Formats: sequence, structure tokens, C-alpha cells
Amino acid sequence: MSLIGTLTSGVSAMRTFTKGLEVIGNNIANVNTTGYKGSSATFEDSFSNTLRGSAPSSGAGSNLSAVQVGTGVKLASINPRFTQGALSTTGVGTDLGVSGNGFFRVLNTVDNSEYATRAGDFRLDDQGYLVTSKGYRVQGLTGGSPGTPPSAVGSIRLGTPPAGTQLQSFSFDRQGNMVEFYSDGSSAITNRVLLQHFQDPTALQRAGDNLFTGLSNAGPVGGLALSADNGPGANGLGTIEAGTLELSNVDLTEQFANMITAQRSFQASSRIVTVSDAILEEVVNLKR
Repeated sequence: MSLIGTLTSGVSAMRTFTKGLEVIGNNIANVNTTGYKGSSATFEDSFSNTLRGSAPSSGAGSNLSAVQVGTGVKLASINPRFTQGALSTTGVGTDLGVSGNGFFRVLNTVDNSEYATRAGDFRLDDQGYLVTSKGYRVQGLTGGSPGTPPSAVGSIRLGTPPAGTQLQSFSFDRQGNMVEFYSDGSSAITNRVLLQHFQDPTALQRAGDNLFTGLSNAGPVGGLALSADNGPGANGLGTIEAGTLELSNVDLTEQFANMITAQRSFQASSRIVTVSDAILEEVVNLKR
């Protein structure tokens, strides 16, 4: 029966709009997640059954247009939106927000896997390393001391105070420099947080815990190897705002509007299935 095609279109629409609702639901669920980037689903038509192909005009007649019947809809892509989230002041010195482009690079020392993240809710562990909530170490320039700037790429770690002094405090400036202050009134830049910019951040893959993998697939600007060129505030990278955290960029108003649209689309698709079923019932009952 030709109406089977109607059923197929309706079912494909319900299946696809369900995925769209899942994306919206996940965005709303992460409205308070630090550094979260919302996603949007896009759709495309499925293949079409060709009842008659098109043909060019001839000397004796006009051209013929194609006659095609679509078979429904399918999910085209789910793309994250890497727009800037608002920066919220926390007053915690190890909380770092990025204003502009760039991701923090963090290292899992267990398997040496690296990730990118926009969530700067860091802390100092018992060894003095700047780490994420999962203990992944923030990458940058390290090894600095009074009179010697940091130059070695590695994990950010508190430096060793000069002999006869003690570390009093530390802070980060907008260029990512970690400035340590000592009891004798001196100070030194011992570390510098570096950022990674990507040509196509939508190619990054979510790995949970506010982390992204697939760094090489996203086209890292300047390559994967970090260097002084990855310093915040230079080469198109954003700046570091210490004592702040980037909030989710999810707009609840937009998400609820999209939810209404997706819900009504699903409802209309289910109606196609219901009407097709009723017509098929009439066809089956033609002969009693």
C-alpha cells in the first residue's frame, strides 16, 4: 500500500524530533554547569523516491521536471555552540575564566591523555599542582624563579621559595602569569597558564566532566605542542580573568521556545501516523 510511505515518514519524524528534544533537555539540564557549551540539532530530508526523472528539452518539446516523493526526515548534525558564557565572580584565586577564544589544556597523568576544557574551577593539590576537580593537571609554562621567567612546558606547580623565605600568596594576571609573593617582600613569575585555540572547535568531542577530546581533529592553531605563542591575550587568544568562572552559555528562553517547536512537531508527526492508520483501516475494511 502506498500509505506505508506516510507511516514511514511519520515514524522518521518522531524518531528525529525525539533526538532534538534530547539535545534541548541536555542543554537545560546543564544550565548551571561551569563552562558548558550548549548544542543545537539540525535536520535534513531523507532520500526521495523518484517516480520520474527530469529530462532536458528537445527540439520538439519542453523539458520534463522530476517527480519525487520524500521518505521523511533525519538528523543532520548536533553542533555545540562555543559562544562566550558570562563570567561570574567567585573570589577564589584558583578559579580562572577565559574571556575570549581558547581552551585550557589539562593532562591526565595516569594515561597521559590530554583534554581541552573551558571550565576553570581549579584547585591546588597536595603536591602544589594546579588541577581540575578530577585531579588532571593544568598545562602551561613552568619552572620560573626570581629573575628567571618560566620557559619549560609542563604542569603548573607552585615554585620553591628563595632560601630563608616562605610563600605568602599567589595570583594570576590576565596574561595567565602566576605571580608568587614571598615573606621578604619579593615576588616572582613561576608559571604561566597557556591556552589552545582551534580552527574548528565543533570537531571536539565531549568526554564528560566538562572535558573535550579529539584535539587534533579540531585543527589546533599552531599545532598541539604548547609554546609561548599560546599565551593568553596574544595571537587571537582570550585573556585570563582570575577569581571568576565562565557560566553555561545556555539561554533558557531560547531552549524553551525550541522545546515548544519540537514538541508540536512531534505531535504533528504522531498525527500523521494516526491518520495513516485510520485510512489503512478503511482500505482493509472495503471488503467485508
